[in-house]
Formats: sequence, structure tokens, C-alpha cells
Amino acid sequence: MKRFYLAVFLLFWATLGYMQEGGVHSTESSGDHAEHVEGGEHANAGGEAHGDHAKFDPAAVAKHHISDANVYTIMEAISIPLPTILYSKDKGLDIFSSAKFHADPHHHENGHMSYNGYVLEGGSVYRVLDASFPAEGGVEVDGFTSKKEMINGKERDVKYVKYEGQEFKLENKTLWDGGALGGGTTSFYDLSITKNVLAMILVSLFLFWAFRKAAKAYQTNEGKAPKGIQNFLEPLIEFIRDEAAIPFIGKKKYMKYFPFLLSVFFFILGLNLFGQIPFLGSVNATGNLSLTMVLAVIVFLLVNLNGNKHYWSHIFWMPGVPVPVRILLAIIEVMSLFIKPLTLMLRLAGNISAGHIAILSFIGLIFIFGKSGESMVGSGVGSLISVPLTMFMMALELIVAFIQAFVFTILTASYIGAATEEHHHEEAHH
Repeated sequence: MKRFYLAVFLLFWATLGYMQEGGVHSTESSGDHAEHVEGGEHANAGGEAHGDHAKFDPAAVAKHHISDANVYTIMEAISIPLPTILYSKDKGLDIFSSAKFHADPHHHENGHMSYNGYVLEGGSVYRVLDASFPAEGGVEVDGFTSKKEMINGKERDVKYVKYEGQEFKLENKTLWDGGALGGGTTSFYDLSITKNVLAMILVSLFLFWAFRKAAKAYQTNEGKAPKGIQNFLEPLIEFIRDEAAIPFIGKKKYMKYFPFLLSVFFFILGLNLFGQIPFLGSVNATGNLSLTMVLAVIVFLLVNLNGNKHYWSHIFWMPGVPVPVRILLAIIEVMSLFIKPLTLMLRLAGNISAGHIAILSFIGLIFIFGKSGESMVGSGVGSLISVPLTMFMMALELIVAFIQAFVFTILTASYIGAATEEHHHEEAHH
């Protein structure tokens, strides 16, 4: 019973942390350093202006909190600068601290200063297109605006920085797809250590320490019952071995791929759990498509590079079926080669991002019912609804963190098993 009360207290305390991070923007005024323009009206990063108060926009807040950033903000009060690494063909390599931008944690990490022609808006670095904007050193900017413009036949948000009464257009961020999805490309590349990258480094270091400590415990306490971190890791390792590796790959060959399966499982699990800590910035690393795409590509390469003759023959020339059907099946099987990593990528990112968005949406009820601080009664009603829902969702997200790590691992094991399975002529003939 004591453990139950402790768990409830921790969830409630974490809920307050999410409220601090997710809802602090709702009562901001539309200040110079956080205003956006859409349809001619000014609004802060959390919503549209409404008199002296800003109307709360839960979609904008949720979008900001699941995105990556060049600064690490804790509790919307502490802004930790990160190394900024930018490269452009005309200027070369620029390496400096994101502190140069003087990011404001209370206004979605908008920078008060530009540096070498770059600015920080919403935690992300952009480059000013206009040559008349100061390209060397730092100057103070007056805020940011956003307008709807037609780009490649599609209406998109185009950002501007305000400086000395003028608006200067900003380049959209370069996407990893090279513009194939319509986002376009820019004249610079952002190779910075972002919030998600820092989270991956921290989680990797923690996992290295944990497994190193467990390995030493096996050496010093040989023959004794496991305890401490060893007692926590051993059941998880055995679970992955007995439920994923051996059933799908087989007892004879599973050890070759077991280290990779463990690395994938604990890496995803560590990032999932780290992202559940609201006081540490609510990192959404595994909800980022770039990260899940890299994991999926690694799985794709591992599976297909280790595929045997039996595996490839069933893809390109299925035995025992008519030739027309073989051609049709070959097309389907080739498509499945790319669909499998695509589903791995989307499933993990979608489930983790959905959890963060749901929690922030529940928290947003406080500010929606309270009309962004204008109605205390409404805020109280919103709190009565929001707090239990947020606590429930956070408890559910803890389960989802383990489930999604296991699902990614077991699917990877199944793909490896299918690619390395030996063909038994007698069973095939039967």
C-alpha cells in the first residue's frame, strides 16, 4: 500500500511538471520576441492574441514540445545552450554555442539575438536570406512573424525575423529527404548537438555504466543471487532471449544477433523512459522520425545482408508456383522489403509522439476551460478533469515505453529469423 501511495504521489508530482512545461505559455502576452503573424493578427507561440492575453493554442504547444531544438530547456526556466555546428558553401563551417542567440525559455526558445546571419526561432536555427541583414557578429532582433505563402504549389508557413522595423525572410530547415517531400532544401546544413542528440548521448552513457556495473557484479559475485542493477537487467535480458531471439532465430544462431537485439531494446527503452521525465525537458527522441528511420535502416541492412539463398529465392522466384504468379509475388515481396522498415519507423515514432501529445492535450484543458487565466473557476474545473487524465496517461505511457521497445525488438528478430532460416527439403516437399 505504501508503494501505491508513493507511485500516485510521483505521478501527481510529474503531472505538475508537465503543467509547468506545457501550459506556461498560455498566459503570455504577445511580446516582441514571441509573436507570430497569421492573417494579419499577432499571436504568441502558444496561440492568437486576445486583448491583453494570448488565447491558448494546444496544437502549437504540443507541436513545440515534440519537436527537436538547438537548446535544452528544463521546466521552461532553465535554458542550457548546446553546441551549434552549421555549414554553408559560401561561409564554410560555423561552430559556436547556442547561447549566442540569447534564447528565451518562456517564449518557446526564441532567440533575442542573431549571430553571423543565423537566428533561433522555436528552438531551431534558421538563416536569413536577405543580404542586407547583418551577416557578421550579433545584433538584437525584435521578434518573429509567420505568413502563409505558396511554395511549389502548396500553401506553407514562411517565417520572418523582425529587425529595425523590417521583416527579413528565413530559410526553411533542410530536411533529410533532400526536398523530396516538398520541404525544400536550404543553403546551410545544421549538424548541431540538439536536445534529442544530447538525450541519446546521456542514455547511451547511462546504459554503458549500467551494463558495465552488472558485468562486474557477475565477476565478483559468481554463483550468488543477483542484486541491484544486475537483478533489474537479468530478467529483461532473459525475456528478450526467451521470447524474441530463440523463438524466431533459433537456438543455434541466435547468439550472433543477440547483442544487436539487446542494444535495440535497451536503447529504445532508455529513451522512452527518459522522455517520460517531465522535469528534464520531456524529450521526444523516439518520437522523432529521423531517429526511428536510422534504426529501421540499420535493421533493413542487417536483415538483407544476412539473408541466405533460400530467403532471396522466395523473394524473386517463388518455387512451386506458376510463372505469372511468381512475377506477381516477386513484385509484392520486393515491396515488402521496404514496407517492413517503414512500418518499424512509423509505429515507434507514432506511438511515442501520440503519448506526448495526449498528455499535453489533457493539460491544455486547464487553460481552455480557464480561458487562458481569465476564469479561475474554469481553471479549477479544468484541473479536476486534467490531473486524473494526465496521471492515467502517464501511467499508460510507462507501459507503452516497454511495449514499443519490445515490439520493435521482436519484429526485428522475426525479420532476421525469416532471412536466415534454413530450407528443409523434406518439409518443403511435404
